[in-house]
Amino acid sequence: MPKTIVSDTSCFIILSNIGEIDLLYKTYGQIITTIEVANEYGETLPDWVVIHAPVDKSRQQILEMQVDKGEASAIALALEIPDCTLILDDYKARQVAEHLHINITGTLGVIIKAKHRGIIPSIKPYLDKILKTDFRLTDDIIKQALKEAFE
Repeated sequence: MPKTIVSDTSCFIILSNIGEIDLLYKTYGQIITTIEVANEYGETLPDWVVIHAPVDKSRQQILEMQVDKGEASAIALALEIPDCTLILDDYKARQVAEHLHINITGTLGVIIKAKHRGIIPSIKPYLDKILKTDFRLTDDIIKQALKEAFE
Protein backbone atom coordinates (compact mmCIF):
# COMPACT_ATOMS: atom_id res chain seq x y z
CA MET A 1 0.00 0.00 0.00
CA PRO A 2 1.13 3.57 -0.58
CA LYS A 3 2.07 6.30 1.79
CA THR A 4 -0.53 8.09 3.91
CA ILE A 5 -3.56 9.35 1.99
CA VAL A 6 -5.62 12.28 3.29
CA SER A 7 -8.94 13.06 1.61
CA ASP A 8 -11.18 16.08 1.32
CA THR A 9 -14.95 15.73 1.04
CA SER A 10 -15.42 15.81 -2.73
CA CYS A 11 -13.80 12.43 -3.38
CA PHE A 12 -16.06 10.74 -0.81
CA ILE A 13 -19.13 12.43 -2.29
CA ILE A 14 -18.32 11.76 -5.94
CA LEU A 15 -17.42 8.11 -5.43
CA SER A 16 -20.48 7.60 -3.20
CA ASN A 17 -22.73 9.21 -5.80
CA ILE A 18 -21.57 6.72 -8.42
CA GLY A 19 -21.68 3.75 -6.00
CA GLU A 20 -17.90 3.31 -5.96
CA ILE A 21 -16.64 4.60 -2.59
CA ASP A 22 -14.90 1.25 -1.99
CA LEU A 23 -12.58 2.07 -4.90
CA LEU A 24 -10.73 4.35 -2.47
CA TYR A 25 -10.07 1.44 -0.11
CA LYS A 26 -9.18 -0.96 -2.92
CA THR A 27 -6.67 1.56 -4.27
CA TYR A 28 -5.12 2.95 -1.09
CA GLY A 29 -6.27 1.01 1.96
CA GLN A 30 -6.76 3.27 4.97
CA ILE A 31 -7.73 6.88 4.28
CA ILE A 32 -7.32 9.70 6.79
CA THR A 33 -9.62 12.70 6.97
CA THR A 34 -10.80 15.32 9.46
CA ILE A 35 -13.99 15.77 11.45
CA GLU A 36 -14.80 18.83 9.30
CA VAL A 37 -14.67 16.68 6.17
CA ALA A 38 -16.73 13.95 7.84
CA ASN A 39 -19.35 16.55 8.81
CA GLU A 40 -19.42 17.97 5.26
CA TYR A 41 -19.87 14.46 3.87
CA GLY A 42 -22.91 14.10 6.09
CA GLU A 43 -23.09 10.30 6.13
CA THR A 44 -21.25 7.66 8.12
CA LEU A 45 -17.84 7.09 6.59
CA PRO A 46 -16.64 3.51 6.09
CA ASP A 47 -14.59 1.99 8.92
CA TRP A 48 -11.40 2.19 6.82
CA VAL A 49 -11.54 5.99 7.07
CA VAL A 50 -9.74 7.29 10.14
CA ILE A 51 -10.51 10.74 11.51
CA HIS A 52 -7.62 12.87 12.77
CA ALA A 53 -7.57 16.51 13.80
CA PRO A 54 -4.78 18.82 12.71
CA VAL A 55 -2.66 19.77 15.71
CA ASP A 56 -2.08 23.35 14.53
CA LYS A 57 -5.57 24.89 14.65
CA SER A 58 -4.18 28.38 13.90
CA ARG A 59 -2.83 27.11 10.56
CA GLN A 60 -6.27 25.70 9.79
CA GLN A 61 -7.91 29.04 10.65
CA ILE A 62 -5.53 30.88 8.32
CA LEU A 63 -6.30 28.42 5.52
CA GLU A 64 -10.04 28.94 6.12
CA MET A 65 -9.54 32.51 4.85
CA GLN A 66 -8.71 31.04 1.45
CA VAL A 67 -10.73 27.81 1.15
CA ASP A 68 -13.71 26.17 2.86
CA LYS A 69 -13.51 24.61 6.30
CA GLY A 70 -13.20 20.99 5.10
CA GLU A 71 -10.49 21.81 2.59
CA ALA A 72 -8.64 23.94 5.15
CA SER A 73 -8.68 21.14 7.71
CA ALA A 74 -7.51 18.55 5.16
CA ILE A 75 -4.68 20.82 3.96
CA ALA A 76 -3.66 21.60 7.56
CA LEU A 77 -3.61 17.89 8.39
CA ALA A 78 -1.62 17.04 5.25
CA LEU A 79 0.98 19.62 6.25
CA GLU A 80 1.52 17.67 9.49
CA ILE A 81 1.98 14.26 7.84
CA PRO A 82 5.31 13.86 6.06
CA ASP A 83 5.19 12.50 2.51
CA CYS A 84 1.41 12.14 2.30
CA THR A 85 -0.86 12.59 -0.69
CA LEU A 86 -3.95 14.79 -0.38
CA ILE A 87 -7.04 14.09 -2.49
CA LEU A 88 -8.53 17.47 -3.51
CA ASP A 89 -10.76 18.39 -6.43
CA ASP A 90 -11.44 22.10 -5.88
CA TYR A 91 -9.20 24.21 -8.12
CA LYS A 92 -8.45 26.94 -5.57
CA ALA A 93 -7.75 24.40 -2.81
CA ARG A 94 -5.41 22.52 -5.16
CA GLN A 95 -3.53 25.76 -5.86
CA VAL A 96 -3.15 26.43 -2.12
CA ALA A 97 -1.93 22.86 -1.48
CA GLU A 98 0.53 22.99 -4.37
CA HIS A 99 1.88 26.32 -3.11
CA LEU A 100 2.50 24.59 0.23
CA HIS A 101 4.32 21.73 -1.56
CA ILE A 102 1.74 19.08 -0.68
CA ASN A 103 1.45 16.09 -3.05
CA ILE A 104 -2.06 16.15 -4.45
CA THR A 105 -4.33 14.09 -6.61
CA GLY A 106 -8.03 14.30 -7.35
CA THR A 107 -10.91 11.88 -7.68
CA LEU A 108 -9.94 11.23 -11.29
CA GLY A 109 -6.39 10.58 -10.13
CA VAL A 110 -7.74 7.94 -7.74
CA ILE A 111 -9.62 6.27 -10.60
CA ILE A 112 -6.56 6.40 -12.87
CA LYS A 113 -4.41 4.93 -10.07
CA ALA A 114 -6.95 2.11 -9.69
CA LYS A 115 -6.61 1.37 -13.42
CA HIS A 116 -2.79 1.41 -13.26
CA ARG A 117 -2.88 -1.01 -10.32
CA GLY A 118 -5.17 -3.39 -12.19
CA ILE A 119 -8.07 -2.84 -9.80
CA ILE A 120 -10.36 -1.73 -12.62
CA PRO A 121 -10.00 -2.53 -16.35
CA SER A 122 -11.02 0.90 -17.64
CA ILE A 123 -11.72 4.41 -16.33
CA LYS A 124 -14.29 5.20 -19.03
CA PRO A 125 -17.29 3.64 -17.20
CA TYR A 126 -16.38 5.67 -14.11
CA LEU A 127 -16.11 8.88 -16.13
CA ASP A 128 -19.50 8.14 -17.69
CA LYS A 129 -21.05 7.71 -14.24
CA ILE A 130 -19.45 10.92 -12.96
CA LEU A 131 -20.77 12.84 -15.97
CA LYS A 132 -24.30 11.87 -14.88
CA THR A 133 -23.76 13.65 -11.53
CA ASP A 134 -23.46 17.38 -10.87
CA PHE A 135 -19.63 17.15 -10.78
CA ARG A 136 -18.25 19.11 -13.72
CA LEU A 137 -15.62 17.64 -16.00
CA THR A 138 -14.39 19.55 -19.03
CA ASP A 139 -13.62 17.80 -22.30
CA ASP A 140 -9.95 18.62 -21.78
CA ILE A 141 -9.92 16.99 -18.34
CA ILE A 142 -11.63 13.90 -19.72
CA LYS A 143 -9.15 13.67 -22.61
CA GLN A 144 -6.22 14.09 -20.21
CA ALA A 145 -7.58 11.44 -17.84
CA LEU A 146 -8.07 8.96 -20.69
CA LYS A 147 -4.55 9.69 -21.93
CA GLU A 148 -3.06 9.14 -18.45
CA ALA A 149 -4.99 5.86 -18.19
CA PHE A 150 -3.70 4.78 -21.64
CA GLU A 151 -7.24 4.60 -23.02
